[in-house]
Amino acid sequence: MMTENALHGKVSMVTGGGSGIGLAIARRLLAAGSAVLVADITPQAEATVLALAQEGGMPENAQELIAFVTANAGDPDTPSLLMRDIEKRFGGLDFLINNAGTSGVSTPVAFADIAALDDGLWTSLLNVNLVAPFRMTRAAAPLLKNRRGAVVNTASVAGMNGQASSIPYAASKAGLINLTQNLARALAPDVRVNAVAPGWIDTPWTKSWPEERRLKSVENTLMKRVGTPEDVADVMFFLAVGAAYVTGQTVVVDGGR
Repeated sequence: MMTENALHGKVSMVTGGGSGIGLAIARRLLAAGSAVLVADITPQAEATVLALAQEGGMPENAQELIAFVTANAGDPDTPSLLMRDIEKRFGGLDFLINNAGTSGVSTPVAFADIAALDDGLWTSLLNVNLVAPFRMTRAAAPLLKNRRGAVVNTASVAGMNGQASSIPYAASKAGLINLTQNLARALAPDVRVNAVAPGWIDTPWTKSWPEERRLKSVENTLMKRVGTPEDVADVMFFLAVGAAYVTGQTVVVDGGR
């Protein structure tokens, strides 16, 4: 177990950190003593993020270690702005968590309904789920190399088995898995790059999905429960902080589905 202040002096950035998996990994990093800059597209998430400092088990100076920035990961200017911000606030970067993503739809689109998959959906999903993590990693590379840091991307089992909210979503996550491998090659040996591939996780994303699909997912899962954001954060934390000889890998976190 990582003790309080074990990451003293380390700096982390979490995109899409205002809720769900992103908030869970931000909490875990902060509790271990890392400074954490959370970026999220939802301004209202700021209060939730900053409140992490008040939770039990946090470092005494947690209020000084947590910061929030409203940012759209899909905006091409966002990465450079965030890197300037984190360098000014905290002096560098050790761990980049590319968690921002979108499903693009409120309920799943049947794969047979290809007429519903217009170009706008494809463009949005590829931009946020695939191009944005590349841009963010490219912008962060100099800072990460200076500290021999690590990147963790949030992919999905959809990128492996094709079962997803839509065909474009599955394709974007398959691309992210491939991108993870190639960024690991590009940044080696100074920076490790890995990914997690969650299954069904209980987050704001999935709350509006059909209950029938939720129950079927639980039935097909060896652990017989829906995953939590903390389940994924555990693996993210390991890949970022503890897996010194692991790079280019995507770890499935789906309860054995």
